[in-house]
Amino acid sequence: MKNMARQFDVLIIGAGVVGCAVAREMARHQLRIGVLEKEMDVAYGSSGRNSGVLHGGFTYKTGSLKAQCCVEGNQEFDRVAKELDVPFRRSGKVVVGFNEKDMASLRRFQARGEANGVRGLEIVDQKRLRELDPSAGGEFAMYSPNSGILDPMAYTIALAENARLNGVDFFFDQRVTGIERTDGVYAVKTERDVFRTRWIVNCAGLYSGAVSAMLGIDGYVIRGFKGEYIVLDKKAGAFINMPVYPAPNEKGGFATHAVPTVNGNVLIGPDSYMTDDFEDYGVTQEHIDGLIRDGEKMFSHVKREYFIRNFSGIRAKRVDPETGEVLDFVCEARDEAPHTINLVGIESPGLTSALPLARRAVSLMAEREGLKPNPDFDPARKAVRRFNGSAPAEQGKLIAEDPDYGEIVCRCENVTKAEILAAIHNPLGTCTVASVKNRTRATMGRCQGGYCETRIVRMIEEEKKKKVTEILYSRKNSYLFTGKVRG
Repeated sequence: MKNMARQFDVLIIGAGVVGCAVAREMARHQLRIGVLEKEMDVAYGSSGRNSGVLHGGFTYKTGSLKAQCCVEGNQEFDRVAKELDVPFRRSGKVVVGFNEKDMASLRRFQARGEANGVRGLEIVDQKRLRELDPSAGGEFAMYSPNSGILDPMAYTIALAENARLNGVDFFFDQRVTGIERTDGVYAVKTERDVFRTRWIVNCAGLYSGAVSAMLGIDGYVIRGFKGEYIVLDKKAGAFINMPVYPAPNEKGGFATHAVPTVNGNVLIGPDSYMTDDFEDYGVTQEHIDGLIRDGEKMFSHVKREYFIRNFSGIRAKRVDPETGEVLDFVCEARDEAPHTINLVGIESPGLTSALPLARRAVSLMAEREGLKPNPDFDPARKAVRRFNGSAPAEQGKLIAEDPDYGEIVCRCENVTKAEILAAIHNPLGTCTVASVKNRTRATMGRCQGGYCETRIVRMIEEEKKKKVTEILYSRKNSYLFTGKVRG
């Protein structure tokens, strides 16, 4: 509906993990909240294109907002994962070294981690390293027992669904083009609509600098740092216990690492190079070759027979415009932009830090106006029950309750018709092939959708009363078909 003004107390720009976390925490109060997202679903940008690691917090400068939020987010995540019903494993992590320089680096970051409040860090020899993970490269390592792995897409979706179930409205395909303030009310213009609000929270990730400028806050320089990944089959996942990282450089940055996923695959990557194109998620042979070369140093089972796909992500780093130095997270409320909260330069460890950052954003708002608790707020969210991995007795019970659990749509991941239908009718109201994929893991197996993708398209067509030519894969204009497929 064009040019229809909608009125809110708070508008959040961006539905990545931080934006969805802010929406959830704002929903604890009696506020009319809306979320604007330029893509067709949550977690389509950096939040869904990362290693899925719950970081410990040992590489970030002591006293920095990054360090504070990372450590806080790590320590609370067992409770958060239970509340939101998201897969999570506190796997531990090893940061490996090969020479004296690496050992000096590990000892330096062990000391920094301890100063940051990170628990349990220890330097281990090669014998202990092999006990922790026989496939890991390295002569020694720093072991971080409280690091973990999670599904970043599932986590972001869970935050968003919990926010939605607590009354937050989500609007997709709403790229912000301008912001004006008149008589204490902001008019936020998108390519399709106008939204009105008393407060704005900028969670625009790679575009947070541009949104800051729309709010009248200049000076933030956001650089895109692109990283490519290789995804290995679950057969490779049987050989790795925990993330394996190389010793960090002096600034705390890491080269290519190997990370098991909570779903059984292995990620090799990312590498890192600068890009000015925030929409370029392509991959290159040159970088894939580099990932293979560097990944083999971390994980001894990087074999082409295990390769099933590759992808890339882009990190939004806030940098000093003169030196290029990567700077701390920003979470601020500034007088020159009244009734706005600005979150800028949120990169790694943004996944770990999302809820602590969200709570700080709410506190900034509470300092400026009274907030009334929402007595109906429910922090819990139940995920759709998964058939794959359930015990045989539980599978039988699911089928008895809903016969659609007895029909497998995605054979590689054992995803049932019941799960696909639940994803199509998800609480956020979005529906693309990728939105089904990210909620169920259908098309993520060995065949990458060769068997099930057309069935999923047909189900979307039937359930949403769409023409097949209207169905999108993921992003705007990503049409899959120009007409009916011959049966």
